[in-house]
Amino acid sequence: MRAKLLVLASAIGSLGWGAVLPYQYAYAADTRGWGALVAAGASSLFSVGALVAAPLAGRLADRFNPVYVVVVSQLLGAAAVGSLVFVGQPGLFLAGMLVFGLGLSAAVPAKQVLALRWSSGSDRRKIFAYKFTGESLGMAAGAFLAGLVVDLNRTDGLNVGFLMAAAGFVLSSALIALAGRLPVRSGPATAFGDTLVGNAATRNAGSETGLDAGLDAETGAITVIDQQASPRRRGALRAIFAEPAMRWTAVITIVLALGFYAQFESGLPAYGITVLRVDPSAIGLAAAVNCVVIVVLQVIMVRLTAKTSAPTLLMAVGGIWVVGWIILSSAQFMPGVASALFVMTFGVFAVGETIYSPVLNPLTASLAPKGMVGQTLGTIAALQTAFSAAGPLVAGVLLGAGLADVFLGIHVVISATAIFAAWRIGRALAAKASADSAPADRDAAQVGGRRLSRAARPPRSGGRVRRAGGRPARSR
Repeated sequence: MRAKLLVLASAIGSLGWGAVLPYQYAYAADTRGWGALVAAGASSLFSVGALVAAPLAGRLADRFNPVYVVVVSQLLGAAAVGSLVFVGQPGLFLAGMLVFGLGLSAAVPAKQVLALRWSSGSDRRKIFAYKFTGESLGMAAGAFLAGLVVDLNRTDGLNVGFLMAAAGFVLSSALIALAGRLPVRSGPATAFGDTLVGNAATRNAGSETGLDAGLDAETGAITVIDQQASPRRRGALRAIFAEPAMRWTAVITIVLALGFYAQFESGLPAYGITVLRVDPSAIGLAAAVNCVVIVVLQVIMVRLTAKTSAPTLLMAVGGIWVVGWIILSSAQFMPGVASALFVMTFGVFAVGETIYSPVLNPLTASLAPKGMVGQTLGTIAALQTAFSAAGPLVAGVLLGAGLADVFLGIHVVISATAIFAAWRIGRALAAKASADSAPADRDAAQVGGRRLSRAARPPRSGGRVRRAGGRPARSR
C-alpha cells in the first residue's frame, strides 16, 4: 500500500512540472516582456537549484526520515511556485524559479530512497517502473490541462498553472505523509547499501560470469556491494566513486542523459522544425506517442526483463538509442516521410526509456556505500540534471551553425558510448564477485586439507585405541 501511494503521489506531483515548465519561457520572454535572457535565466536557475538540492537532499534522506525530506521539499516548492502568482519583477521571478527547482529536485532522491524501502526484492523494478510511468502521465496531464486554461496573451495567464502546480505538490506531500504513517509489513527486507543479503555477490560468483555477474536470481537486480572504507575519512565523492562499477554507472548516466533527455524538449524539436521542416503539430504528436508507448509497454517490459541483468539491459538501451538517432539521420534524405519518421523515433526512444527507468536507480542504490544511499542517488541525479541542462546549448550552437550532421553524429557516438559503459559495468561486477569468492574458496581448501591430513595420520606408538566395547586398550 505504501508503494502504491508513493506512485500516486509522484504522478500528482508531476502535474506541477507539466503545468509550468513548458510555458514559463514564453511567459517570461513574451507575455511579461522580460526578454529571452530572463526566460533562459529562469530555466538555468531551475537547473542550478536541482544541482544544489539533489545531493544535499540525498544526504538528508540518509540521516533523517526520507518522508520528512520529501514533504518539506515539496511544500517548499509549492510555496515558491504559488508565490509566482504575485510576482511582477524579473528578479523575483528568477528567485521563485530557483526555489521551485530546489524544492522539486530535493524530493527526487528522497522519493527514490522511499521506493527502495517500501518495495521488496521481487517487485522493486516494478515499483520504479510504475513510478516512472505515473510521473510521465502526470507531466503529460499537467501540460494538457494547463494548455486548456493558460492564456499567454495576459500577464496573469499562467497563474492557473502556478496554482495547479502548488496544489499538486501539496496533495502529493499529504499522500506521502499518509504512506509514512502506515504500519510496515513484517518480513525480510533488503537494505540497499547497508548490508550484504546472504553475501549475494559471493553466492552468484560461482554460477555467473561477464554481464550476468552480480545478478540476483529472483529479481534480476544487481546485488549489493559492501564498501568497508569509512566515507567520512575518504570524502563523500571518493567513497561513492570508489568502486569501478559506480564510476561506469556515472558515465552511463551522463551519456544517456546527453543521448536523449537533454534534447527531448529543445534539441529534437529544433532539429525537426529547422532541418526536417516538419509541422509544429508533429512535435506535440511525437511527445504524445512517447508518453503512450511508455504507458503501454512499461509493465510488459518489466516482466520480460525481470531475469536479465542491469548491464545487459543498459547495453540494450544504448543500442536502441543508436537506432533512434540513425532513423533521425535518415529522415533528412526522405522528406516525404520525414514527419512520420520523426514521430516514430520518439516511440523508439520510449522503448529504451521503459527499460532504462526501472533499472538505473536500483543499480545505483545497490552500489552505494554504507549509509550513503540517498546521497549517492542525489549525486547521480545531479549529474543527470547538469548534463541534461547542457543539451539545449549544444543543440543551439550546432543547429544554429548549420551543422546538423555533426549534431546527429555526436549523438550516435554518445549512445554507442553507453553500450561500452554498460559492458564495463558488467566486467566490474564480475571482477568484484570473483574477488569476493576467492578468499572463501581458499579458506575452504585449507580447512579441507587439514581434515584430510588428520584422517590419514596413523596412531602414535604407545597410544591408546578403543575396542569395540568402548574400553581403552594398550597398543602392543
